[in-house]
Amino acid sequence: MSKINFFTEDLTYNLKGKIAIKKWLQETIVAEGYQLAELNFIFCSDEYLLRVNQDFLQHDYYTDVITFDNSEELKTILGDIFISIDRVKDNANQNNATTHDELCRIMVHGLLHLLGYRDKTQKAKKEMTAKEDFYLAKRI
Repeated sequence: MSKINFFTEDLTYNLKGKIAIKKWLQETIVAEGYQLAELNFIFCSDEYLLRVNQDFLQHDYYTDVITFDNSEELKTILGDIFISIDRVKDNANQNNATTHDELCRIMVHGLLHLLGYRDKTQKAKKEMTAKEDFYLAKRI
């Protein structure tokens, strides 16, 4: 059964428009030629995500999103995306965006990683941002 789940770890966050967001993310997955097994979004604080970054990636810095690809089959989405709501709020303020719009950008960014997109080089980062913008424009 295909499903997208939303969880919180060490904070309270009520995601608005869950049904529309699930539909939008599922359409993104299908448009990229993938199928959805299961996708979990875990909303947490800066401190929680810092610990995840340290424990699993050996990185000692704050970040807005960490994506874990648990898929063992090609073209199948099975993963966990951890998102710092603290970072999202700060990013939204810096980018003159609403928290909800910035959260949607970060959610699709994490999903794009599961879809094979990278952002380590300038060229790759530019392509990924273009894909984010493309799919954000399709959001309901």
